[in-house]
Amino acid sequence: MIRRFRALPLRSRLALLTATAVAAAVAAVAVACWLLARAQLRDELDNSLRNTSAPPDSVATALASCRAPARTPDDARAFAYIQVLLPDGTRCVTPYTEPVKVKPADLAVAQGLRKDALHGSTTDDGDEVRVHTVSRPVRGRQAAVMVARPLNEIDSALNRLALLLTFLAGAGVVAAGAAGLWVARTGLKPVDRLTGAVEHVARTEDLTVRIPVEGEDEIARLSRSFNQMTAALASSRDRQAQLIADAGHELRTPLTSLRTNIDLLVRSEQTGRDLPPGDRAALLASVRAQMSELAALIGDLQELSRPDSAAPGPVQVVALHEITRTALERARLRGPELRIEAGLRPWYVRAEPAALERAVVNVLDNAVKFSPPRGTVEVGLDRGVLTVRDHGPGVPPEELPHVFERFWRSPSARALPGSGLGLSIVARTVRQAGGEVELRPAEGGGTVAVIRLPGAPDPPPEVPSVVPDVGPGQP
Repeated sequence: MIRRFRALPLRSRLALLTATAVAAAVAAVAVACWLLARAQLRDELDNSLRNTSAPPDSVATALASCRAPARTPDDARAFAYIQVLLPDGTRCVTPYTEPVKVKPADLAVAQGLRKDALHGSTTDDGDEVRVHTVSRPVRGRQAAVMVARPLNEIDSALNRLALLLTFLAGAGVVAAGAAGLWVARTGLKPVDRLTGAVEHVARTEDLTVRIPVEGEDEIARLSRSFNQMTAALASSRDRQAQLIADAGHELRTPLTSLRTNIDLLVRSEQTGRDLPPGDRAALLASVRAQMSELAALIGDLQELSRPDSAAPGPVQVVALHEITRTALERARLRGPELRIEAGLRPWYVRAEPAALERAVVNVLDNAVKFSPPRGTVEVGLDRGVLTVRDHGPGVPPEELPHVFERFWRSPSARALPGSGLGLSIVARTVRQAGGEVELRPAEGGGTVAVIRLPGAPDPPPEVPSVVPDVGPGQP
């Protein structure tokens, strides 16, 4: 049964559930109404019995001609059944009256043990009646007078009420089912539109589809979430296509240079004309440099291919000042003619060690690359703010918003080695560590790179600080 119900369409299930809920509510109300009417009618009947007294002549006649109970024709029956009950249990029935069965409470009244009694009973023919018995001396004798009224006079009204309630309940259930189906169809129209949009996207891969958002209900939230999802997917696909195009463009240059140099070496071998030793050494050095540049570019592409939410390794407490000191040693090897001044204060952060060191190395390499010969690079670390300043040509203000974009390179830097991915990797790593990075012009010329990372001047006592063991030659 449950499986069949779950197999129905959603609107059918909603309509069925609505009809079932309304049917249960209507049935409960109908039963309560019928029971309340029944109790009210019986209370009125009991009050009528209490206010009804048997005529003295009828009682005297019944006692004088105390006859055995006999069946009375239906058309000759009185409005109320009256009979006299003697202490020994003898019944004296008045004319045109149905004999009523005696209960122990009635006998107690006849014997003077109780003043009155009100209860249900039956006639000798089995008809249900309500009986009111009162103690009443008749001709000087102790006796009780029983006044009874049949219940069929209220049963017929209750039956008509039950029939009416059943008809109304059935009509209400049918109307509720129809209303539930209409409400389900109307309420699920936005879901139908959303389903059609999802099927269209799955069929055509068209991520420009948007669903109109109306109101602030759950359907509106669902539509808004779908629009945000398709916008995010479209943006991701555009970035992926742009990354592939930019990577192909950047890979073309070193690959072309490598092919040209290797073709020269192969032609020299095939023709038997050896290149001059100096030219051959320069050619091999160029091949080696292009291979190093290609390897670095591939490494950067692998770094950027990971989702932003995925960390490259486990996050640990690392000493930022030690990482910066290690990166400074590598920077001095790449710019031996430069003077690098450093002032580093202890600062511990939570980050992935290798990724954080690579980000610091990229910032220092950028400063070394743009510094003039025998220039100065100033590095400082104070309370989680790492600053790297060079005295190079600087970055024009109109180019600052683009420095952290993938493959973006300023026109003045396109002749220098690099892929344009270094600062993009820096921004990504710093964001993953919960920090901020910016590039701004320095006073007196040059550029200042500022990295802010949350942390503390002392490491947590329960977690030892980690300094990655990365050699100077590792990218």
